[in-house]
Amino acid sequence: MADSFFFHLMLIVFYLHTTDAQTGACFGFISSNLPPPADVIALCKQHNIQRLRIYDPNPQVLQALGGSNVSVIVGVPNEEITGIAQDPNLAKSWVQNNVLKYPNVNFRYISVGNEIDPDGGAGSSSSIASSLAPAMQNVYDALTAAGFGQKVKVSTALSMGVLGSSYPPSRGLFRSPSFVGPIVSFLSRTRGPFLVNVYPYLAYTSDPSDILLDYAMFASPMAVVNDGKYEYRNLFSAMVDAVHAALENAGAAADLEVVVSETGWPSAGGTAATIENAKTYNSNLLKMVKSGTPRKAGKPVEAYIFDLIDENEKEPETEKHWGIFLPNKQPKYPLSFD
Repeated sequence: MADSFFFHLMLIVFYLHTTDAQTGACFGFISSNLPPPADVIALCKQHNIQRLRIYDPNPQVLQALGGSNVSVIVGVPNEEITGIAQDPNLAKSWVQNNVLKYPNVNFRYISVGNEIDPDGGAGSSSSIASSLAPAMQNVYDALTAAGFGQKVKVSTALSMGVLGSSYPPSRGLFRSPSFVGPIVSFLSRTRGPFLVNVYPYLAYTSDPSDILLDYAMFASPMAVVNDGKYEYRNLFSAMVDAVHAALENAGAAADLEVVVSETGWPSAGGTAATIENAKTYNSNLLKMVKSGTPRKAGKPVEAYIFDLIDENEKEPETEKHWGIFLPNKQPKYPLSFD
């Protein structure tokens, strides 16, 4: 750092993690009609959205976040993972250009990649999968060298597809221990959170004959799944607890936190995709996360609603309609982040 005052200022800013709201939102950029980043951050402030996730270190968004009370998860794009894994200097450059360059931004986590598939599916490759844990380590080492290893946690956002078993939740197991094992070991050692994208909507639409819509939307009046001493009235909790169980079975640290890095419900373009259903899901989510899941009762769940604003260039059609706001910044339906 240039001088001691600047260094201490950075330390103060990095300690400013918000605690009032457990739920944030994901801000995707695959759209031709998004508002300017400064307007988006003002929108977050207006609606008490104190946590944001972005998928790459967009300079305009990071500049707009500067000096705000909105913390941020910043993603390392999938295509950069292999290079960062192979060259620690690339990790140092990434941290310098995308974290240290913004001393008044409240960075919460760095997510190295999104939904990397150990089998090379969904846009991933086997080489990226094998590079993921080393890339996480190199980013962590770069942050640590800069003095922020304990303040900005490093993780990766995985999909529920990494589970080979999830029903009942207590039988949760990872399907590729050789892929997830090094990640779990890294997170247990560095005290980072396990980030996972949890979509009851996708589970419901893939099996509507066996999964009740009310159960998927937090609207079931009674327990649908009984798992030993645990009862589940909503699919979200069952999915999150399956991850908890899988982590326990993988030997994770007992206090390793599960953070839901994406969840939500579309308002158009697909089965059961209506504004009313999206409102029901997201409104109930905001209430449910405060009380925790059956396996972790009383421990609030940190979760990020996908998506902040509709992204009109995504495919297929359903992908265009996950936003809680329209591009004109108007809310689709009332939603309270208080």
